[in-house]
Amino acid sequence: MPVQRILVLGVGNALMRDEGVGPRVVDVLASAYRLPPHVRIVDAGTLGFAMMHLLRDADHVIVVDAVEGTGRPPGTVLRLKPEHFAPNQVLHSLHDVRLVDVLNAARLVGIEPEVECIGVQVEDIAPEEFSIGLTPYVETAVPRAVAAVLMLLEERGVEHETADGADPALTAAVGRALSQMRERLQATGSSADYS
Repeated sequence: MPVQRILVLGVGNALMRDEGVGPRVVDVLASAYRLPPHVRIVDAGTLGFAMMHLLRDADHVIVVDAVEGTGRPPGTVLRLKPEHFAPNQVLHSLHDVRLVDVLNAARLVGIEPEVECIGVQVEDIAPEEFSIGLTPYVETAVPRAVAAVLMLLEERGVEHETADGADPALTAAVGRALSQMRERLQATGSSADYS
């Protein structure tokens, strides 16, 4: 059986506070962990439909993005399907596109990877001025969101190692969150809700 090509995409605008949580999570994944070569980690920023070329070479895609309107506290980490992600995806203008629109467009040209999403409930995505950095609740959720991605990778048989020089406090927090997720999965048979 061929090895699945897995793409982890961080989506969002780092200049709009919590809207940058997707890029922040993939930055931690890329810098603090070693993953096998069939797993690619990409900061997709605000590419919109330009993401389609990235999907072409993937069998499975994990999208990490900000969500709002979930009814959950800021910093809540959720595992979602793309169709459930759409109503809560953060959009800044009528020119923004939803992930589900990108996937539908990709499907029209024969690109159909499996897709799962990790969403993080935002607190502030509309700062008065461009502002790099997450709000405290969402920053605190970064290790849990990283763990959620590692959990999805584990479910697909992908192992990870901690990279040399990784922040031990950060990787310990990710490790604790990952252990809780494994326990929840074992106890309930589901890891659909990570917080």
